[in-house]
Amino acid sequence: MRIVAGKHRGRTLRAPEGRDVRPTSDRARQTLFDMLSHRKFGEANFEFEGVRVADVFCGTGALGLEALSRGAEHAVFIDIDRKAIEAARENAKTLGEERRATFLQIDATRPPRCDNPCALIFLDPPYRSGLAGKALAALADKDWFAPGAIATVEIAATEDLAPPEGFEILTERRVGAAKIAILRYGGA
Repeated sequence: MRIVAGKHRGRTLRAPEGRDVRPTSDRARQTLFDMLSHRKFGEANFEFEGVRVADVFCGTGALGLEALSRGAEHAVFIDIDRKAIEAARENAKTLGEERRATFLQIDATRPPRCDNPCALIFLDPPYRSGLAGKALAALADKDWFAPGAIATVEIAATEDLAPPEGFEILTERRVGAAKIAILRYGGA
């Protein structure tokens, strides 16, 4: 697993041993970032430069680290699993990004209040867990989303996503065994 683009392009990321973490494939990650970079969201394409992002159900931290590689200002990595947080922290350290990263070992469906909302939040919950909608609603309730923020959700290709109040699905695309949805948060 490698960083696809930006200043860390080609750098390898470590995944924890075992089957508890299912990293987003390089192909799916490339598709997701292409969707963000080449689709107009309102007046312009999404710009990574200087934004705050959150990588929820972060696993290895690949999505947040990819965003940092492409110019994001800060990334918050959230996972309930200690091994996943350790892997994300180690990967950030290897890339020299630990100063621009925060790591929270918490349940994404019960997050703390956020004082610095994010312009982009990635969610990659376990497939068929039903956690995507619950986490979106909980994060919105605790002010994690900046006005007009973008959320990306990776679920199994056979799953459907019913966005909670305040979210609009902008586009969806299947990539192998995954479905990627991009949503805009407009507030509740």
